[in-house]
Amino acid sequence: MKHYSLYLDWYVRVPKLRYDLRSSGLSFFKYNINLGEVDLSLNYAKGNPETVRQLAKYYHTQPENVFVSSEGASGQNARIIRVLSEHLGDKNEAVVEFPTYEPLLRQVQEHFAKVKRFERKKEEGYRLNPDAIRKAITAKTGLLALTNPHAPSGVVADRRELAEIAQMSNERGLFVICDEIYAEFSRESTPSLFSFGCERAIVTTSFTKAFGLGGLKLGTALASRDMVSHLYSDVLNTVGNSSNIVQIIAAKILANDQARLHRYVAQWSGLKKEMEEWLDEHNLPYYPNKHGVTYWAGSPIEDTYRWTNDVTLRKHSLAAVPGAFFLFKEDNKIVKSNMLRLGLGAINPKTGLQEALEALEKALKIP
Repeated sequence: MKHYSLYLDWYVRVPKLRYDLRSSGLSFFKYNINLGEVDLSLNYAKGNPETVRQLAKYYHTQPENVFVSSEGASGQNARIIRVLSEHLGDKNEAVVEFPTYEPLLRQVQEHFAKVKRFERKKEEGYRLNPDAIRKAITAKTGLLALTNPHAPSGVVADRRELAEIAQMSNERGLFVICDEIYAEFSRESTPSLFSFGCERAIVTTSFTKAFGLGGLKLGTALASRDMVSHLYSDVLNTVGNSSNIVQIIAAKILANDQARLHRYVAQWSGLKKEMEEWLDEHNLPYYPNKHGVTYWAGSPIEDTYRWTNDVTLRKHSLAAVPGAFFLFKEDNKIVKSNMLRLGLGAINPKTGLQEALEALEKALKIP
């Protein structure tokens, strides 16, 4: 691997914390599987049919447009980016948004000879600007990589912006991979790129992050029938059939317990209100996140990467994600940034945020 992720390497090396403000996915979900008798010898070349049917219903599409694997959403991104790079011929240029989730950038860099960036500008509220994308793409561009809602700001692209992206893809003959994993926190109110009839649009997601099901490594992609068929062929030629038992559990949850999942997410609404009130009280700028449980926030610290490693981890048993991990451009150079991504997913809603916020105040030296 030529382009490894500094963010993921840092994340897994952080010791066990008393106050963990890093997680963007919910935790603590417990479920009585109670599957009864299951034929564990079964495998499916194109996913468990019942799981695929339930996912198609959940995403308002057809089963032939659903690709599932046991790699999670990031694994889906990696596979799809590699597959596209192998079949795009001389269109070996890609365009990736800035700022963005670093592993997505590294996956594109790994497989495309030239990677260009378009900026989602802070002064424009990190909105998705189709004009900026149009200026970045060329005749050599084979792939555009996006997130919606945007990681890290949480800003959601509107229907007009997504329609322009779809039209651009059709006109210029480029594929668009859109990571929509944070849309799962409010899927019905978040427009999906896949709903705009673009044959080259590929949406990657997993309903596991939003519902505390991270232990189920189940990634989903929504794509054209031909692309889905191609992706299943790639799975068979690389790792073989994906885990059927995971798909059985997912189908059971989707068929019987969606209401319970949504009630579970709702428990974090109190934590979000508490965090927003704290940020407002201390005059810290942030981007309201209507859908997820993370906040892209400014701080009085000039270099939050060094501050996190030298101060909060060692002295306060606390960490948020330093903003620098979303601000890489072409290389692996850590830049100075006062930004933090504050995540509530690992905070138990039954205990609240008070102690964690008090520790954060001390670390920030807020009077």
